Amino acid sequence: MFDAAGLRVMRAISEEGSFTAAAHTLGYTQPAVSQMVRRLEQRCGTTLVERNGRSVRLTEAGSVLARHAVQVLAALDNAEAEVAAIAGMQSGRVRLQAFPSSSATLVPRALAKVKEQYPGITVQFSEAEPPESLAALRDGTCDLAVAFTYDGTDAGRGEDDLQGLVVLDVLTDPVLVALPAQHPLAASDVVSLTDLADEPWIAGCPRCRGHLLSLAHQAGFAPDVAFETEDYVAVLGLVAAGLGVALMPALILHSVSHPDVVTRQVAPVSQRAVQIVTTPDLQRVPAIKATIEALCSSARELRSDHA
Repeated sequence: MFDAAGLRVMRAISEEGSFTAAAHTLGYTQPAVSQMVRRLEQRCGTTLVERNGRSVRLTEAGSVLARHAVQVLAALDNAEAEVAAIAGMQSGRVRLQAFPSSSATLVPRALAKVKEQYPGITVQFSEAEPPESLAALRDGTCDLAVAFTYDGTDAGRGEDDLQGLVVLDVLTDPVLVALPAQHPLAASDVVSLTDLADEPWIAGCPRCRGHLLSLAHQAGFAPDVAFETEDYVAVLGLVAAGLGVALMPALILHSVSHPDVVTRQVAPVSQRAVQIVTTPDLQRVPAIKATIEALCSSARELRSDHA
């Protein structure tokens, strides 16, 4: 019913006492102010301003409208300022979810870049394995997900899970086998899975366990999964104690290691793609775009370190 321009006119008339003074304050012509008032009166169905020569006086309805205009326009001005700050990346919030091994390597580097370059942007971070992070993205409780997918799979539970999402492949992460330092195969550069068929295994998250089972099946055996933990520090401890062997992504080795554990390439070769996932609309939000760029930059640094 009311527009911001009309409310500004009513406030100015109330403060200045005449159409001419209100027009001068707002940078309008006097006829334009008169036309806006007539339009407001038509919408309200009542007189808002009593005209007496060159002076004017607000009616009771006009005074009510002018009084509320002060609060409404203040709220609009504040909203405009906040949106402008977000658009200019002087402020903004990004809700990020990432899988654990990336939260120890890729994510900290990226968040440091965002903090340094855009101190007004706040990134709220929590850990989540795919596809849970993708579900949060679809539910609107997450703006950006760092996910991973093994060869032959996707980041969701099925192809439909990625429909309508923007998926950026930023890093190829080799999968290695972790062995006790005294293991007979520790001196080999490449270890065949078939040579580990009789070993007890340590499995990680459900997706990682599924990948282990798939690789072992292709190699012709069913692995004896003796322990399960998503904590890679615990995995290294179990391997070092001689309690089993494990598949480990190279990404986590940027931040954790154990003197009594060696990691070797595995045959057949296995790798996973590290991905950034968001929606087409969110991708255009400046703060989210800046965070994506920081994650991509961090991924390039990790590739360089690995090389």
